[in-house]
Formats: sequence, structure tokens, C-alpha cells
Amino acid sequence: MNPKTISRSLLALAVALGPVAGVSPAAAQCASCDACCEPAYRLVCQTVYDEREVTSYRNVCETVYDERQVTYQKPVYETERRERRYTVSRPVSETKMVERRYTVQRPVYETRYRDASYNVVRDVVETSYRDECYTVQRPVCETRYRDECYTVQRPVCETVEHAQVRTVMRPVTSYQTQVVDQGGYVNQVSVTPGTSSWPRLRWVGPQATVNPATGTAQVVRPGLAWVSTQTAPQQQVQTVWKPNPVAVQTPVTHYVPQQVTERVPVQVTRMVSEQRVRKVPVQVTRMVSEQKTRRVPVQTCRKVVERVERQEPVRVCRMVSEEKVCQVPVTTCRMVSEERVEPYDVRVCRMVTETRTVQQPRVETRQVAETRTVRVPRTVMVRVPIESGCSSCESAG
Repeated sequence: MNPKTISRSLLALAVALGPVAGVSPAAAQCASCDACCEPAYRLVCQTVYDEREVTSYRNVCETVYDERQVTYQKPVYETERRERRYTVSRPVSETKMVERRYTVQRPVYETRYRDASYNVVRDVVETSYRDECYTVQRPVCETRYRDECYTVQRPVCETVEHAQVRTVMRPVTSYQTQVVDQGGYVNQVSVTPGTSSWPRLRWVGPQATVNPATGTAQVVRPGLAWVSTQTAPQQQVQTVWKPNPVAVQTPVTHYVPQQVTERVPVQVTRMVSEQRVRKVPVQVTRMVSEQKTRRVPVQTCRKVVERVERQEPVRVCRMVSEEKVCQVPVTTCRMVSEERVEPYDVRVCRMVTETRTVQQPRVETRQVAETRTVRVPRTVMVRVPIESGCSSCESAG
């Protein structure tokens, strides 16, 4: 039989026999509340961090120096005495007197008279009268009434339920795939090709070759030829990191927004328009035309020309030519060639071969282990009890 059904039967029996047994109905109802009200739980996600030791390796680079012999050409400068021959042109000046004739213009001044008569224009002003007709606008004011319609806004208050939307963040746990490099270091052999030297003249013995044109075998005579030499290739072993990507599932907890709609009562005031009519007095002014006549004075200007006689003296200058003779010294310059010797110093450079020992740096890589502690998150589901919502227990106190 269902436990809830049994608890309900016992509750009804206690209520029925309560006055007989001396037990109040509220006490009987509270006694049976433990049987009907079971505690409820809700699941809550919590993040727990576990400590874990991780060993990682890092590369440490060290510089190692190797000694080797280097031969180079060193310049040596010396000063050498030389002579330079050149030709110089030297100027030689000679002065002699030359007779020159020239013409001189001498000014001669004379006084003459010229006619400077001119005309004078004089204005003569005359006044006369004439009749002028004009139109005058006379204002006439009148009062009239017109109907004016206007709108009045009357406030009306109403209560309206407004839908309000708010965002609630819900926790969601998902697993994210991450790629972790779990590789290691391996040895790799690299080959450095040999270097070729410049061609040098050496003795070469007889060699058997094939003529590409005829395809017959022929022997090349021994003799001197330009031959270039090449060194042997070198092999070096290097430590190289070899990657090994591995996919790892990592739990990630993030919050997802969720829209929640609530009905909220809002007091809204709206304006209701009403049309009204009123009488408005309007002052109207109209213009009435009238014809009038008036006498207007008019001034007329007349030109009168008068002649003024005038004679002005003018001083005139004329030039009279005269010939003159003078002695002028003339200097003549001629160039005379001379040969000169000039000593000068020349800086001569000669190459001297020297050999010295140099240190060539080389980088070596080694691994150093490091141990550190990391915190790894994980999600745990926890049950949290919810308060009882029994209405009978709350009414019993």
C-alpha cells in the first residue's frame, strides 16, 4: 500500500477521534506532517580543484668556442718619391701710348614761348515748376469675428500590464577538446656540403675523353690546366624536437543567458484630444486709394564755355658736337711657356699574408627538468536541501 495513502488515513482518523482522545485537530495534523512532508533536494554544480605535479623539460643553450686557423691578406702601405713635369704659361705685360679721337656733345640753352590757352566750362542753374499727380493709400480699420478651432489634451490614467524581459545566467558544463604536444627530442644528422676553391694552374696527366661531335675516343695530352678543388662534406648531429599531438577532453563550465518574461503592472497616463470652437475678434485694415496733385520745383543745369588766353616761356636745350684728341695708355699681355719639375709622394699598397687563430662560436642545446604543481578543475554535482513548503505545518505554527 502507498505510504502517502496510509498517512492520509491516519490523519483523518486523528481528526475524527481528536475530541474523544483529548488531542486537538491541529496537534494531530502536525504529528502526521513528518510522514507527508518529505525533504526535497536540488542539484548544484560546484567546481573542485585538484593539485597535480607536472614535470616539464626546457631547453638550455650554451655557447662553445672552437679554435681554427685563418689565413688572410693584410695591406701594408709605403710612401714612394716621384717627379712630375708640367708646362706653365707666364704672362708678360707691355704698355704703349695710343692717340684717340672722340666727339663731345655740348649743351646750348634757349628761351621760347608756347601757347597755353585753355577753355573754362561754367554751370548755370535755372529753377522751374511742374504739376505732379500721385496716389495716396489711406488705411481703413474694421473689426470682424471668426471661428477658431483648437484642440485640448485631457489626461486619462489607466493600469496596463507590461511584459518585462530579463536575462538569467544558467551554468552549463561542456567538454572541450584540446590538443597537447607530448613529443620528445630525437637526434637528426645534417650534412654540410664542402666548399670549392678558386681555380688554380696545375699539371694534369693524360686523360681519355670522348669527342661529342664524332663519338670517337681520344686522349688529351698532359699539360697545365685550371683546376678547382672541393673539400669533403661534414656531418653534424643535432637534437630536434619531434611533436606528438594528443587530444585531451577538458571540462569547461560556462554560463548561458536565458530570457525570462514577467508581467509587471504599469500606471499609464494617456492624453485624449478634444476639439473646441471659440469666437476670436480680428482687426482688419484695408487701404483706400486717393488721387492728389502737387507743384514740384525742377532745377536745370546749363553749360557755358569761356576762353582763357595764356603764353608760357619754355627753356629749350640743344646739343652742339665738338671733336677732341687724347693720349691713352694701352697694356698688352702675352703668355710665355716655361717647363717646371715638381716632386710628389705616392702611397703604394702591397699585400702581406698572415695566419692567426680565431675562436668560432657553436651553440649546444641540453634539456633541464622542472617540476611544478598545477590545479586541475573538475565539476561535482552536490545535493542541497530545499525548505519544506507544507501549508498545514505553517498554519499550525
